[in-house]
Amino acid sequence: MKLSSLNIKKIDLSNIDQNYAGQDILMKIGELYQYESGIYGSGHLWTKLERIVENIIIEELDKVGCIQVDFPKLQPKKVWEQSGRWDLYTKQNDIMFTLNNNFGEYGLAPTAEECATIFAANRLLSYKNLPAIYYQISEKFRKEIRTRGYLFRPRTFVMMDAYSFDKNEEDMNKTYQLMHHAYLNIFKRLGISIIPTVSDNGTMGGKVSEEFQAITNLGEDTVLYDNEKNIGINKEVLSFENRDEYLKQLGINDISCLKEYQSVELGNNFQLGTQYSTSMGLFYKDETGKEKPYYMGCYGIGLGRIIATIIENNVIKENESVKGFSLPINIAPYKIQIVYKEDKKEFAEKLYQDLNKHGISAIIDDRIDYSLGSRIKDCYVLGTPYIAIIGNQSDGVMIEVEETKTGKKFSKTIEEIIELVSP
Repeated sequence: MKLSSLNIKKIDLSNIDQNYAGQDILMKIGELYQYESGIYGSGHLWTKLERIVENIIIEELDKVGCIQVDFPKLQPKKVWEQSGRWDLYTKQNDIMFTLNNNFGEYGLAPTAEECATIFAANRLLSYKNLPAIYYQISEKFRKEIRTRGYLFRPRTFVMMDAYSFDKNEEDMNKTYQLMHHAYLNIFKRLGISIIPTVSDNGTMGGKVSEEFQAITNLGEDTVLYDNEKNIGINKEVLSFENRDEYLKQLGINDISCLKEYQSVELGNNFQLGTQYSTSMGLFYKDETGKEKPYYMGCYGIGLGRIIATIIENNVIKENESVKGFSLPINIAPYKIQIVYKEDKKEFAEKLYQDLNKHGISAIIDDRIDYSLGSRIKDCYVLGTPYIAIIGNQSDGVMIEVEETKTGKKFSKTIEEIIELVSP
């Protein structure tokens, strides 16, 4: 990509939000735009990164036999009334955005259990069709009263939500564990350290749920975690009357052995049981031809939160001042950024063309009237893992390369750079 086409704004890094520096950088250069509190538009870099994260999720879910589908974002009131959740979401908890016109009353999807159950019941008529897991990646809408942290808690966001259908509780548990391990693989590929924790079921219902928490001091959750046993619990559970039930799930008798961490929830899985199939009157036929309720699970991952966490966890500081951020190379939309002095332009363009020929995504800073120093400085606000610097020291063979995360510098030929940043 030629940087001139991105039209990034010049920014003052001394005026950056210290708590959410990475996202604030993207806001200030114009790659994120806030229309109002909790409602954002995303530019090229964020959108490219979102596609990369999305593809990793799709690949891992496809490996365990999940089927990608798409449910409506505009959902009729009657669908939610069928499950008994319309008043819960529009009055009691006031989570759902609604609209009412001459066609009827509708809600903008905060989740999709109702639509998923109806969709599945139309296809999964017999025990022979089970198990099945359907998932989508789409925009969701929630009336967050207190938005925070840019894409950590907005009012519209992209989420992967999956719904499983089994014929009995035992099979539901197997599917739940299957998705648990799929989630761990997803977060491992994304380079995010995850603590699976027992959590509250909230408005989803069911008896068992778990959160996938990422340790970060920017998180609004607090988890209690046993490093040796790899078990954790959301601290909010300790305030519940039935706290002992949650602790029993983990086999925890003494919470003093648990260490406290600040974290952010990136995913949440629920065992729903037969709540939705029973309340909505949607069943399959078993081996004897008798109608039975589906045993369901639901599974969610927030793509915006994942990207925000990755960016904020990779902010670069120099002498306590924010310098930029550096994305992990396996998920960075662009692996290397080429900067040059004007008299070295021809050599810089050769490097850029050679990288493109090898299928390596790169940025070349082709902006007019920018000094080499200004071009280097701007590399850190775009998250590229490496910089190729072609200045006075360049002899037409060796190129100075900097690893943006560490500041480490070394000299490489074009062939060596291609090997360094190849997928």
